[in-house]
Amino acid sequence: MGDKCRYSNTDIPQLAALALGDPPRRWEELGFAVRDGHVDLGGVRVTLAADGRGIVSWGIRGLEETTDIDGLPLAPIPPPSKPVSHPNGATAIDHVVVVSPDFDRTAAALAAAKLPLRRIRDAGGFRQGFRRLGPTILELVEATTAPAGPARFWGLVVIVDDLEALKERLTDRLGDIKPAVQQGRHIATLRSHAELGQKLAFMDPEP
Repeated sequence: MGDKCRYSNTDIPQLAALALGDPPRRWEELGFAVRDGHVDLGGVRVTLAADGRGIVSWGIRGLEETTDIDGLPLAPIPPPSKPVSHPNGATAIDHVVVVSPDFDRTAAALAAAKLPLRRIRDAGGFRQGFRRLGPTILELVEATTAPAGPARFWGLVVIVDDLEALKERLTDRLGDIKPAVQQGRHIATLRSHAELGQKLAFMDPEP
């Protein structure tokens, strides 16, 4: 599919933006094309060097006006991004992961914002909830051992054309390629010495 967004119905809430505290050079070192301090991935604009650490906010097109969802700040919606070719073969964001010490509270806040979870599964001691946000999936994870507090962004997973080629490019910065939960797909997680403020993993495309 390349960098073209398949989800053009603006009546459906769509992830349009993420703001991250990472320095642009770290994403350039991972093979992303950084332009004017941002990375365009499958219709989502990732702005770097934001004030804070990790994922600091998200922008959702088609959402009713609000400032945050259970502590997850909302960012302004950028203009539509243009297709970009990334040296590392990245094409889109597969999913964004949010963790919460109170799964029911965060799920209710999402529902109140017209973003109800579409599927909930028991992952063996904790729950996961999912819904599509245009080109990307929101994954809510129950953090059973976390202290009380608001929900927070945990990380994101990027789709690349060739996961084996990316492993060769990043060498020891990328962990082993393993079978993903999604049948027929594989995933590899960036190791901590890449020094990003949030977790970042890479997946091969859907079969």
